[in-house]
Amino acid sequence: MENAVVILGFPNSGKTTYLAALWHLVTSKSVDTALRFGTLRNGDNSHLNALANRWERGLIQKRTPIGSDQIVSMSLLDINNNSVQINFPDLSGEYYIRMWEARDCSPAVSNLIQAGNGILLFIHADNIESPQWVVDMTDLAQRAGLETDDLEEIAWNAHLAPTQVKIVDILQLLKLPPLQGLQPLEAPPKKVVVMLSAWDKVSEEGRTPETFLAEYLPLLDQYLRHGHDGWDWNVYGLSAQGGDYETENNEFLTNSQRQKFDELMMEANPSRRIKLVGNDRISHDLTEPLIWLMN
Repeated sequence: MENAVVILGFPNSGKTTYLAALWHLVTSKSVDTALRFGTLRNGDNSHLNALANRWERGLIQKRTPIGSDQIVSMSLLDINNNSVQINFPDLSGEYYIRMWEARDCSPAVSNLIQAGNGILLFIHADNIESPQWVVDMTDLAQRAGLETDDLEEIAWNAHLAPTQVKIVDILQLLKLPPLQGLQPLEAPPKKVVVMLSAWDKVSEEGRTPETFLAEYLPLLDQYLRHGHDGWDWNVYGLSAQGGDYETENNEFLTNSQRQKFDELMMEANPSRRIKLVGNDRISHDLTEPLIWLMN
């Protein structure tokens, strides 16, 4: 039995970091995982090794520029040797932005989505664009002593839309029925896992991934809970790095970040930097959400 999982997300949402950490986990075998490595069906082994090497050394993953796309496809095996195929489009996140802003989807992404049975949807938990209410902005301006009578109206721009609006729209696009003049994706996936990446940035607030989703992304939460488009869904908090990593210039914003980074690098088993929070448990196993999508 084979299951195909597709990984989606906007720029800087944690997709490449997840791939780097996942490749490290299944090849190093330094902690127990529900799925084990089978074969690399498509993609460049050296590309994956380079990602994992940066992850192990504590370096931020380089942003994938347009034109240097990598389509990675690997097979992982469960305890009964059932195969789950992970289709990972290590593409520029601009492709996903284009789905929202230009109502267009590249053939590479479209083919992967249409071949998938489930979706891992990445959202950076510490980089969520929230709705801005006019009354709140006006009140803030007045408190700062700024004139508000002569404010100019700003035309609506898709780029400025809140994160949850973009995500809900894309999930709806995946379920769009055939309409005159439109070429819907007609995606078959029925299951989606929301991966709240950079969970270490928000975990001190004491919320579970479920309560975080309801508070910070209420539109997405209500859309999934209502079940209008038939999504079977789950949510995890993910810290694939464990904390802040080095920039290209080895610069940090604060001494506190440097101290936490040094503590991470002292961990003898790099796999234990990974924290996956969900279903009332914490683990180091990044294949757990894949198992949920398979079942």
